[in-house]
Amino acid sequence: MGSLALLARESGLRVSGSDKALYPPMSDQLAAADIAVYEGFDPAQLNPAPDLVVIGNAQLPRGHAGVEYILDNAIPYTSGAEWLGRHILSGRWVLAVSGTHGKTTTASMLAHILDRAGLNPGFLIGGVPKDFGISARLGSQPFFVVEADEYDTSYFDRRSKFVHYRPRTLVINNLEYDHADIFPDLASIQTQFHHLLRTVPSGGLIVAPEHDEAVDQVLRMGCWTPVARVRGNQRPRKVAQVSTDNGELWHATSVSSDGSRFTPQLKDTPLGEVKWGQLGHHNVANGLNAIAAARHAGVPPEVAIEALESFQGVTRRHELIAEIGNISVYDDFAHHPTAIRTTLQGLRNRFAADEIIAVIEPRSHTMSLGTLRDELSTCCAAADSVYWFRGENIKWDLTEVVHASVVRATMDDDLNHLIRTLTMLPPPKHRRHIVIMSNGGFGGIHRKLAESLKSPA
Repeated sequence: MGSLALLARESGLRVSGSDKALYPPMSDQLAAADIAVYEGFDPAQLNPAPDLVVIGNAQLPRGHAGVEYILDNAIPYTSGAEWLGRHILSGRWVLAVSGTHGKTTTASMLAHILDRAGLNPGFLIGGVPKDFGISARLGSQPFFVVEADEYDTSYFDRRSKFVHYRPRTLVINNLEYDHADIFPDLASIQTQFHHLLRTVPSGGLIVAPEHDEAVDQVLRMGCWTPVARVRGNQRPRKVAQVSTDNGELWHATSVSSDGSRFTPQLKDTPLGEVKWGQLGHHNVANGLNAIAAARHAGVPPEVAIEALESFQGVTRRHELIAEIGNISVYDDFAHHPTAIRTTLQGLRNRFAADEIIAVIEPRSHTMSLGTLRDELSTCCAAADSVYWFRGENIKWDLTEVVHASVVRATMDDDLNHLIRTLTMLPPPKHRRHIVIMSNGGFGGIHRKLAESLKSPA
């Protein structure tokens, strides 16, 4: 919603907004754009009445004071996804990146490639790409990259947001069960992805994983668009491939153990080596997805490869935020057991002999409900130890994950105590990597821990 506000402001509209809580990096972007923001949803903020209210999909059901005021006073309203589709994406070549994992990173890679190719794309991404320093911009016609989320649109539109985007180029990174608060099972998510496929024109392109039965089931429901296949985005592999129905074949060969180097090939012709700062074989697949999607928009693979080498990553995606002596602290947005697993494994492959500590707040709706709790006991296997934080929103007992963990695990429900515990750990033998994982603010632990490590009491 903050990114939509940025696009509306750039379009010349006067914009203000409300949210339950505001925190960086979005709060900083809104302030820089001179957009008035309010914490809380006091109906008085809607007086005088605006020309249009864009209603988000979180914490705003019927019965909410702000929603009831809008309805009672007949103020025009719409959803964020519908506003974006009608006012920003209409008439543009939309490149949408969907899937359970990797949407933000892949969309950022794709926008960076198009930008380095001189195409000045617009974009809306659920994070802040470091190459741009902002999460959204209008750009120039025709290209627009959008992170395409399957979460529902609003209280009055239960379709997934991405059905409003109508992409010409669609990337499906992967597909797993998530969003347990609104989807009862994987099949209901697959139905929404099938609706998305129905919006992609026959002259478009779908980039999809080769060995993902959940995605294959969606394609078998009906697909009217050429499909490029990607191999290697689920498990670490030495070779990843992309193939299309017209015989094109992309390979990622000579993949280093940590994913920091690989050689893309078109059929049997090596196109150059990618040497970048990204870790993990999942990011190799993300890079291939971005190359394939960019090629559909007319960017030569050689240009895309060169662009990936300068890709700086995304804030809160395995972002190194502090180095204190021989201790490195990272901020990561991991919101699902698979994301936790791939992030930690990528770090382990890079730093085989170092100590890795995972600090996790299972904050997302799916995680807080305990829907995937059975996977949490093994998803940290690449770490040496894991510290679970039980926030107020968690509805189940995390101690069962601690007891079943395949690595040393503890649970805490006091943030200050957790910070003290991490600060007072014995010095590491080599180097210590502390990876903080949450899709929220985590009580400001990132700054507080860094400060504590600098000046331990």
